[in-house]
Amino acid sequence: MLSFNRRFFLVGAVALAGCGFTPAYGPNGSARALQGAVLVQSPDSEDSYLMTRQLEDRLGRAAAPRFGLTYSLDFVEERMAISSTNITTRFNVAGKATYALTDLATEEVLTTGTVNSFTGYSTTGSTVATLAAERDARERLAVILADQLTARLVAFSSSLPQ
Repeated sequence: MLSFNRRFFLVGAVALAGCGFTPAYGPNGSARALQGAVLVQSPDSEDSYLMTRQLEDRLGRAAAPRFGLTYSLDFVEERMAISSTNITTRFNVAGKATYALTDLATEEVLTTGTVNSFTGYSTTGSTVATLAAERDARERLAVILADQLTARLVAFSSSLPQ
């Protein structure tokens, strides 16, 4: 059985420091250009509200925005498990977010892309439990998509204009 060994940790830390690795949100990190600088589009549905809330939580609410982020959401429910009496007992909610980051000063589109994922919920409980499970699944999906989108923006942030 392999136990934790501090020597391996130190060797890994020295190797990362030697290759020029810097944390994205560190003092000289490229993602700092995104913090508080991205104006996320206004939500127009409950799903987009959840997405916008998570994006603003990750990127910060823009006080002096340099960039604009627009996106479109598409959620689709799919029947996954059907009982012998033809009653659906499980649904998957598949989601896709297509986004564009623009420079607000020049109106130039800096990057675009699509992120997608899915969640599921059970319908075997009461009506209230099923509705709560569906709402929770949609919220989890919005958070997953927002986190994926944020990760893409952080990866792209080294290419942002200074």
